[in-house]
Amino acid sequence: MSKMKAARVAKKKAEKAAALARGNDRVIATNRRARHDYEILETYEAGLVLVGTEVKSLREGKVSLNDAFATVDDGEIWLRGLHIPEYTQGSWTNHVPTRTRKMLLHRRQIENLMGKVHEGRQTLVPLSLYFTGGKVKVELALARGKQTYDKRQDIRRRTAEREATRELGRRIKGMSF
Repeated sequence: MSKMKAARVAKKKAEKAAALARGNDRVIATNRRARHDYEILETYEAGLVLVGTEVKSLREGKVSLNDAFATVDDGEIWLRGLHIPEYTQGSWTNHVPTRTRKMLLHRRQIENLMGKVHEGRQTLVPLSLYFTGGKVKVELALARGKQTYDKRQDIRRRTAEREATRELGRRIKGMSF
């Protein structure tokens, strides 16, 4: 009997690994404003401690990352300002929509982030929220705020690149081989 059980466990593990290899990820929300307002220095993948009604609400795709940011308090990283609305079929067990949520990272990563944030002029910003293998993950970025002139330079650079590729496309279409 133990061989049968071991075979079932191995089969389940193989199915789970195959699902992850297929890219069983589903993006719930992205913070597009963050890439405009901040210069992204490093990115990390972190888990998120949630209650049941929060996960159900996330599966419905209801979340807002606009005002979200992360802080380091007492050697732990907390996500603040993330708005997950109450679950519609929830009862008295519903969650508070903007509660502070604990993020799960390795100790070494937390210490690294603590040092860089306390160093100055750097902050932790969530870029996206997604499901991976049934678990909710956050793409967390160590970022530095952009000044207005930096934003203008980025817009100018993107416009120049767009025009260059457009012109290159026209030249290639006009050539005959």
